[in-house]
Amino acid sequence: MEDYGSSGAAAGIGAGVVIFYLIVWVALVAGMWKTFEKAGKPGWAAIIPIYNVIILLEIIGKPMIWLLWILLPCVNFVFGIWALNLLSKSFGKSEGFTAGLVLLSFIFFPILGFGDAKYLGPSAAEANMGGNNQFGAGNMNNPFNNTNNPFNKPNDPFNKPKDPMDPTNPPAV
Repeated sequence: MEDYGSSGAAAGIGAGVVIFYLIVWVALVAGMWKTFEKAGKPGWAAIIPIYNVIILLEIIGKPMIWLLWILLPCVNFVFGIWALNLLSKSFGKSEGFTAGLVLLSFIFFPILGFGDAKYLGPSAAEANMGGNNQFGAGNMNNPFNNTNNPFNKPNDPFNKPKDPMDPTNPPAV
């Protein structure tokens, strides 16, 4: 006679794994859904496989060529982590939150979606550094960060030093 006790246990374990997987998947999709809605995109895009990556690229402000890089084997790890880092920065979070998104996305996406994080735009962490150029961040190549640096144009009227005796260029009061 055959022993059917072990097959029943295996079926129970398999059913438990399937239920756990469904719970993790529902938490991940719900978190992505709310995250997309916070960024002003349709939440239902979280359940469509390739389209959710396209929406993620729109949220982080990257071009569509990134879709190719995210789908290519071996390269996709780097660009996927990079995209999640830009996503967390777009919501004002740090690199630690990025590590959470990479390692425990089924926990950190709901935190991002249902939490108090506000969508600030692409790479908001760099923009919050108080920059003054077209990209929203300061000139990273300029270590001086003052008006007396070698990167200034000498004939630029906006970078002219204030002379108290010059009536055309009075000092700020």
